[in-house]
This record gives sequence, C-alpha cells and structure tokens, in this order.
Amino acid sequence: MGQFALTEAVYYILLSLQSPLHGYGIIQNVEELSHGRVKLAAGTLYGAINTLLEKHWIEALKEDPESRKKEYVITPAGKTVLEEELQRLKELVENGTRLLK
Repeated sequence: MGQFALTEAVYYILLSLQSPLHGYGIIQNVEELSHGRVKLAAGTLYGAINTLLEKHWIEALKEDPESRKKEYVITPAGKTVLEEELQRLKELVENGTRLLK
C-alpha cells in the first residue's frame, strides 16, 4: 500500500467503520473516539467517504428499503491501510520517546 500519513479524520473514519455505520453514526463515533477534538462536518465526512469508496478502503452496504440511511464498512484493503498507519504512529511515538529522554 505504501507509507503515507492518513489525515486524522480519515484515520478515525476508518477506525469507526470496523462495524457498519451510517454517516451520522460515523460523526458521533469520531467525536467520541477523539474525546471531542475531531468534529466532522457533513461535507467533510461525505467528501472523505467518496474518496475512501474510490480507493476501495470502505464499501457501501446494500440499502435497507425501510431506511434512507446508507451504511459503510471498512474493506480488507482499508484494514491494511489502517494497520500500516498504526505502525507508522507507533514508530513516531517510540522515536520521540527515545530521543526526548
């Protein structure tokens, strides 16, 4: 997949989609996971969702005819990207901790 940094918003969106969620659920989950630090506006969220769909890091689940809410879930490719980002972040923390002693 390559080493590149995810934005904090994308990282939290992917992390949120370990289980299927609709847009509002993602917004709430990201805010909770970040302890209120990251607050996604609807435009930001749906722009990110479109990009993540294009990259095949998430997928839209079949819509329930009873509900207008579309749910999304992370794909295996998205999980790989998320795991790579976690390793990158761990390296940052380890090097920072080691060098700041």
